[in-house]
Amino acid sequence: MASVAVVFHSGYGHTQRLAQSVAAGAAADLIAIDADGNLPEGGWETLAAADAIIFGSPTYMGSVSWQFKKFADASSKPWYTQAWKDKIFGGFTASANMNGDKHSTIHYLMTLAMQHGGVWAGTGINYNNTKASQRSDLNYLASSAGPMAQTPGDSGADEMNAGDLETGRLFGERIAALAAKFKG
Repeated sequence: MASVAVVFHSGYGHTQRLAQSVAAGAAADLIAIDADGNLPEGGWETLAAADAIIFGSPTYMGSVSWQFKKFADASSKPWYTQAWKDKIFGGFTASANMNGDKHSTIHYLMTLAMQHGGVWAGTGINYNNTKASQRSDLNYLASSAGPMAQTPGDSGADEMNAGDLETGRLFGERIAALAAKFKG
C-alpha cells in the first residue's frame, strides 16, 4: 500500500472540503497550510515519507493563494536534495467562477511537481459534455489535469457540488492506485 499526503490551503473552507474528498479516496494524510502559510508540526516529515503528494489550493486572481506559494517556496529545501524526485503528484483547485482561470492554478501545481522531479497524474475521468449532462455529473468542469470545483461566491462549503466532490474522491483513489503500482 502506498502512502499519500494531501497538502493544501483553504481560505473559506471549499478547498478544504475538496481536500477531504481527495484524501478519503486516497486514504491520505491531510496537511493543512495555515493562514500564515506554514505547515503543522510534522508536515514536512509526512511529505518526505509519502509515496505520492497531492497539492490543493484555491484559485485567487488566477493562481494559488499566497499561503500555498509560501509553502511552495519553502519546498526549495527538499527540491535542493531532490527528496521528492519520482513521487507521484497531482493537484486540485476550487473557485467561485465556472472558469475563474482555475487551469492556471493547476498548471502552477503541475510545474511545482515537475520542478521536484515528480510524475504528474491527471484525473483519468472523462467529461460529461452532452445535452443530457448535469452540473452534478463527474468532471463536469472538464479538467484532465486535476479536479476543479466551483461553488458560487455566496455559498458555503456545505453547499459544494456533489459531482465535484466525487470527482475529487475518485481522483484520490487514482493517485493512490498509481502510487502503489509505481512503488511496487
